[in-house]
Amino acid sequence: MTKLFTPASIGPVTLRNRTIRSAAFEGMGKDNNPTQMLRDYHLSVARGGVGMTTLAYAGICRSALSFKTQLWLRPEIVEPLREITDGIHAAGAKASIQIGHCGNMTHRSTAGCIPVGASSGFNLYSPTIARGLRPDELKTLANQFGDAVRTARDAGFDCVEVHAGHGYLISQFLSPYTNRRRDEFGGSLDNRMRFMRMCMEEVMKAAGSDMGILVKTNMRDGFNGGLEIEDCLTVARELENLGAHALVLSGGFVSKAPMYVMRGRMPIYSMTYYMKQLWLKYGVRMCGNMMIPYVPFKELYFLDDARVFRSELKLPLVYVGGVVDGPTARKVMEEGFEFLQMGRALLNEPDFVNRLREDECHRCGCDHVNYCIARMYSREMACHKHLDNLPPKILKEIERIKDENAKVR
Repeated sequence: MTKLFTPASIGPVTLRNRTIRSAAFEGMGKDNNPTQMLRDYHLSVARGGVGMTTLAYAGICRSALSFKTQLWLRPEIVEPLREITDGIHAAGAKASIQIGHCGNMTHRSTAGCIPVGASSGFNLYSPTIARGLRPDELKTLANQFGDAVRTARDAGFDCVEVHAGHGYLISQFLSPYTNRRRDEFGGSLDNRMRFMRMCMEEVMKAAGSDMGILVKTNMRDGFNGGLEIEDCLTVARELENLGAHALVLSGGFVSKAPMYVMRGRMPIYSMTYYMKQLWLKYGVRMCGNMMIPYVPFKELYFLDDARVFRSELKLPLVYVGGVVDGPTARKVMEEGFEFLQMGRALLNEPDFVNRLREDECHRCGCDHVNYCIARMYSREMACHKHLDNLPPKILKEIERIKDENAKVR
């Protein structure tokens, strides 16, 4: 725990301690703009002792957007973002923003065009038809990654986290499941990494000497036919060679293995309760458990795979996944990881880091029923323990999942 509370650097940026609020989607934007709610939440985490807090998943352009509650990182929102970063800095923390492109995980009404991806096809999880990107479009997208970094600097961010995992656009190029191209961007893994290289070259050029660059990357896609650990190690080594200052080690694929990312049961009734489209509400209610396979939650659920990456890589690594208390945080530090990220723990207790500082055995109050994740697709992310007057059926579902989690433990 002593190591956890020592300063450490990501490229040119030094954090006051080694804790980072992960880029868990808040759903707190409005019309792709920041809000007071988003500011208040990240300031509460910064005041709660974290070394750096990360605003989640900002789209690099309109076609990158999945939701209207998501940020679109563009010059028009620099000033309200600056209010957020100024507040974070005043609380003693650093500010990061995750940038990415959703690929085929969107709709025409949100993206302003037919959804695009590594290859053409139909995405059942959106659901939507997607168009494969032309080679001439890829350079434009790579440039927009660089532009997003420059905009982030203007808005006062210290670091940028590039999203290259979880089945979004860069990940769609990397994975053989979604990349069926027959040109120089498809086929071998080396070819499938070509778009990632283009994006990272622009990102690192834009970052210059004053911004830290993290990359979220998969250790496995989490299903048969996706990237496995050896492939992902090759990707990680390439990111190290491309100059990334730190890697966030994750896994899973939103459109194929979503709960591999977060673990536990998706509360289907809670998820559909907030959906407005009736056809989607009842379709997911009937088929949700088949579409979103259950993956049991356990503490430090990515640690076994992350150890392999720690032994093979030299750059700083950020552990994320199942840190729930002082002993699990201490274990991550003992295993040689430079930083740890937390999402649900800091939603449940924004001051979780300060509580760990006061009591090294403190355990967060999150019970991993994933209600926060279920509602974030339609409303802002929120912990059920912070809400009053939830519908009886949602409370019943929460209790059922809590009982299931207890049996797994």
